[in-house]
Amino acid sequence: QVQLVQSGGGLVQAGGSLRLSCTAAGRAFSNYNKGWFRQAPGKGREFVATISRSGDSTYYSDSVKGRFTVSRDDNENTDYLQMNNLQPEDTAVYLCAASWNTGTLTDPSDYFYWGQGAQVTVSS
Repeated sequence: QVQLVQSGGGLVQAGGSLRLSCTAAGRAFSNYNKGWFRQAPGKGREFVATISRSGDSTYYSDSVKGRFTVSRDDNENTDYLQMNNLQPEDTAVYLCAASWNTGTLTDPSDYFYWGQGAQVTVSS
């Protein structure tokens, strides 16, 4: 069993930055691929970014590419989502997730463990 605890989030003006953290407790963190999703009110869960278990491979949705960066620190059992140049359309609850599946994991059904979510609100 893996428990994911998120921190970060908050309110920021357009053009600002935030960093989200996702810390894992339980089984070896380094065995899992990690992903980030977001969910705006009334919408489904949208893929944001993923990082491989080795940390060598990352993949982003077109809507955040060039603005967001995902990274991981296995010594701290934590992965991060650095979000720059935030825009009002980025407003959502952001969730981290973990999976032992292989490949580029962009579907929520690929993931087995989820964080509690963090609200990100971007004002114009």
